[in-house]
Amino acid sequence: MSRSGELPWIPSTSVAPATGVHLLVWCVAAAATWLSSTATAQQHPIVTTNYGKLRGQKTALPNEILGPVEQYLGIPYALPPTGEHRFQPPEPPLSWPGIRNATQFAPVCPQFLEDRFLLNDMLPVWFTANLDTVVTYVQDQSEDCLYLNIYVPTEDVGGNTYNPSHEFTSNDGGEDEDIHDENGLRPVMVYIHGGSYMEGTGNMIDGSILASYGNVIVVTINYRLGVLGFLSTGDQAAKGNYGLLDQIQALRWIKENIQAFKGDPKRVTIFGSGAGASCVSLLTLSHYSEDLFQKAIIQSGTALSSWAVNYQPAKYTRMLAEKVGCNMLDTIDLVECLQNKNYKELIEQLHPGAKLPHRPDPVSQPASSRLDHRSSLMEQRPEFLNYDIMLGVNQGEGASSSWTASWTAGPGDLDHDPTPPVSDHWTTCGYRRQGPLFLRPSGFMYADWWDKENPGPWRKAAGGSSLTTGGWAGGGHL
Repeated sequence: MSRSGELPWIPSTSVAPATGVHLLVWCVAAAATWLSSTATAQQHPIVTTNYGKLRGQKTALPNEILGPVEQYLGIPYALPPTGEHRFQPPEPPLSWPGIRNATQFAPVCPQFLEDRFLLNDMLPVWFTANLDTVVTYVQDQSEDCLYLNIYVPTEDVGGNTYNPSHEFTSNDGGEDEDIHDENGLRPVMVYIHGGSYMEGTGNMIDGSILASYGNVIVVTINYRLGVLGFLSTGDQAAKGNYGLLDQIQALRWIKENIQAFKGDPKRVTIFGSGAGASCVSLLTLSHYSEDLFQKAIIQSGTALSSWAVNYQPAKYTRMLAEKVGCNMLDTIDLVECLQNKNYKELIEQLHPGAKLPHRPDPVSQPASSRLDHRSSLMEQRPEFLNYDIMLGVNQGEGASSSWTASWTAGPGDLDHDPTPPVSDHWTTCGYRRQGPLFLRPSGFMYADWWDKENPGPWRKAAGGSSLTTGGWAGGGHL
């Protein structure tokens, strides 16, 4: 017992100096391991989907008002469409054991890019201005390409606190509601890339900035393109629209799994431009996509566009089959023959030098519009009302492709036949015989008669009127 004023007695424990040092080292090592594992978990977050666990990566953005974004890349949403699965609807993916790394993009769907022809002429200027960079995204190609990418904003300090909805009011005069629900689930935006149904990939669209700035989850997808995505025999042997069915399967995967990424499966918006917009438009008409999304943004293209749907799929399938030695009379045998061909041999038939008169496009089958001709689409107008839709076009849509045509006709030479680039465009849109008839009135209407010796303004104006906005807006016909 201690005396008054003295320190209390504490039993002593004999600890050798060396043991104390070892204990200190062990504590420091344990703390370092814990800190390292915590940092790793923050830098490489793990989520659990219905198919297994995914390891993503946290990426900082080069802007002080934008917070970091978690990226989950190369997630399989369907089985590889190879072998007997080619020219067939997609099937759900298999589960995987352990933790799957989702830190790199998956291969893109096969597409023919010789001399960069398609990339240069079919994709937006803001892509083609950086072609060397864009091409790197489409070099790694494989039929095993049905993957998606997810970009998830974080709530870290320094992230974006700006809410765009604060600047707008709803139509009823009240304040817009917060776009995030009380459970912390975010809205989801699914981007469907364009590229004339023949080229492109969701990998080229980095959803990080939109995700961080808008505090929404952004998803980009790959889907089958060209022959592999839209070939149809016009019967049960190969119904077509596999690319559209891929998009629907991706939306199913998103509905089933997006909550694992703190996304709201009941607030999904699909959006796209060009051919991507026509896909969005077609998805709003399909019963297969019911309840998979709630809103749609259609940018510069609709199901009414002259180039959006192929109304003679069997004809072009026969022409393709003949070129690759598969011209069997029975369509089942024909499709089986095409399934056994190397995919490169099939997609090479669609390059500019092959002279195949039409690219594979969506067809009027149950997967898309269920209709036989464009005018009948408007009869389905009540079905549009199931979705909130934002639709827009730009003045002079497609002008970049029409103005690059080497037109030689001016106001004084209105009898001149269209040059091959223009003729090819009219042929693609179904105006094979009427090409010269369209050139003459365009030249007359848009010629600068005060300066008729200068054909420059006529070329641009006529090209813009004949080949641009009407085709992308939908209702217009040349």
